Amino acid sequence: MITIIFPYRNRESVRVKRSLDSLREQTNSDFEVVFVDYGSNSVSASNIKDLVANYKFVKYIYNYSEFQPWSRAKAINIGLKNATTEYIFTADVDMIFNPNFVCKLHELKNPLKGYYFKVGFLNEKESESDKKFQDLEIDFSSGVGAQGLSLFHLNSLKEVRGYDEFLHFWGAEDIDIHNRLEKNGVESIFYSEEILMLHQWHTSYRKEEKKMLTKDLQLTDIIKINHQKLLANTENREVQVNNVKWGAGICKNDFEILKKDKKEKIMLNKKEIVSHFLFCELPNFEDDILNISFVEDPFQNSLKYKLKKILGKKVPKYYTLKEINDLLLLHIISFYHTFPYLYEVSDELNSIRFKIKK
Repeated sequence: MITIIFPYRNRESVRVKRSLDSLREQTNSDFEVVFVDYGSNSVSASNIKDLVANYKFVKYIYNYSEFQPWSRAKAINIGLKNATTEYIFTADVDMIFNPNFVCKLHELKNPLKGYYFKVGFLNEKESESDKKFQDLEIDFSSGVGAQGLSLFHLNSLKEVRGYDEFLHFWGAEDIDIHNRLEKNGVESIFYSEEILMLHQWHTSYRKEEKKMLTKDLQLTDIIKINHQKLLANTENREVQVNNVKWGAGICKNDFEILKKDKKEKIMLNKKEIVSHFLFCELPNFEDDILNISFVEDPFQNSLKYKLKKILGKKVPKYYTLKEINDLLLLHIISFYHTFPYLYEVSDELNSIRFKIKK
């Protein structure tokens, strides 16, 4: 049997249904799906849980990371820790599978080889059409650089401690895992003899990045940062990049404890205050919950401040909340992502709340 891992968060149910329906029609049923819901909001989680309950081959896992940035790497690793079969396939809810897809996976499985697959991309209209796999018209197909949909021997992934959990938001985790597996003796092979998967259309995530603070968690230039981490792993010939806690999500109990904590500490956006928190207070804090709300110093918008600044007098130096957001998120994914934590930008975009249990 092969485990197919679906990482998911807040996507529309109809997209997932198309994907799971195509798996229901497989000519070889020797597979199971581990569906990792990486912190969908309550509405999306309820809808998707009801949907996947209609498929006997799906195991649904909810990770309480609603108030954490998206990480496909962490979601897949949670799936790896819950997989019990010898081989796994890392999937995507955008995929529509050829009826012979699972059959081909069984033909290809090899403990010393990792296969990734050529994918056909559909336009918006074709994605929503009610056609059989062979009748869908492809706009274009992926090349050798697209390594996101891959067949692996489970133990080979465990030997390298899974996908790199520094990698959050989007980019680099697929190339990185193949690179590190190759350093550990697993050959990467691009299967391009036929197209066995079709990608449903959606808007590009990269185009949604904003330069200002948003309710939806974002980190400026994260794609470039992730690429730099990929280069560093490659140059340093890294094989194991995660610590021993890899693949551990946030449980319901820790999530509820953090949500209920009311011991809030207000922290102004002065540069020295923020720097002290990041480099002194946060790393040395332990055995409790730290609950911080970052807000703008009222003095920053006062007439007195503006006059003193115009006159060249000494005034406090401030970070914008967007700058604090970027600094704090980068710290979290670099050093604290294995701890239970919550991170939230207020609806009014005038504060950032960060809670962590250490």
